[in-house]
Amino acid sequence: MSNIQKYIIVIGIIIVLIGIFFPYISKIPLFRLPGDIVIEKPNFKFYFPIVSMILISIFLSLLFWLIRKL
Repeated sequence: MSNIQKYIIVIGIIIVLIGIFFPYISKIPLFRLPGDIVIEKPNFKFYFPIVSMILISIFLSLLFWLIRKL
């Protein structure tokens, strides 16, 4: 089995797990964390989830590091 096939299988498993646990995952206050930038004015809303993006980046980096070790 080649590496590409392993990656596709792992990605498929991750997608299935996200689908199964989505009701619980959606309750996580991601993208509403302290540090996320929100500017609200009449007829205008700017949202920049910088802290959420940092957490997602750390999580994905760890996940891909673990996959690479397999």
